[in-house]
Amino acid sequence: MSSQSPNPLSAPIHILSLLKDLHKKSLDQEAQLAKRDNGKVFSDKIISDLEDQHQEQQQKHPNDSTSHSSTAAEFDALMLDKFIALDEDKCQFMYQLITAMGATNVVEAGTSFGVSTIYLALGVGRVKSATGKGGVVIATEKEKAKADVARGYWAQCGKVVEDEIDLRVGDLLETLRVDLPREIDLLLLDIWSALALPTLKTVLPRLRPGAVVLTDNTISSAKGYADLLAFLRNPENGFQNMTLPFTNGFEMSVYLPKS
Repeated sequence: MSSQSPNPLSAPIHILSLLKDLHKKSLDQEAQLAKRDNGKVFSDKIISDLEDQHQEQQQKHPNDSTSHSSTAAEFDALMLDKFIALDEDKCQFMYQLITAMGATNVVEAGTSFGVSTIYLALGVGRVKSATGKGGVVIATEKEKAKADVARGYWAQCGKVVEDEIDLRVGDLLETLRVDLPREIDLLLLDIWSALALPTLKTVLPRLRPGAVVLTDNTISSAKGYADLLAFLRNPENGFQNMTLPFTNGFEMSVYLPKS
């Protein structure tokens, strides 16, 4: 996507400045980690390799829970201190999409340090202000340390962001089973690919007709997302799909169930 396109975000100056700093921090860390351990490439390739390993273990040992959990633990350990936010242009697209849809109930699977959540909250808040509708951004994060950092950034933004967010810390397959809005407008999947399909299936009963599911890195991690993409692209499941031309892929799936 063109870096010259205008920023659609409507927000106070202090929030725009904070987001600029946070995206720079993310890019700087990615650059620092671009090579490690005598030249091994970090980021998408290593993450994808772990995901591929997980998929292979599932196929070879479908009943081996120890094998599955050890790979998940390795991935969690790798990502624990990694400040890698959703790309800025993807965040701006989400904000634009929320305002175009009139979305007010959003679920974010994979909050991490809370950068993309700020965009979601600002978009939902703007729609609520314009329409008078209620709504919430339900954010999920497994690691308490990351959740605490995210809360700190949201506090810097102020109530315009904080008041829109319901942060749920722990296993999202459990935290998303209770107290969801009756109808969800948008689901963001920005998590380890092995969790993406179970998360979608957990939220699916609450997706309204016309709801959108956004999934990050569906080109660079296509193998890891194989089960999710097969589900989304099966016409029987009611999704209309398009891979948007953002870096590493950004899948946009519109829920249009036949019933």
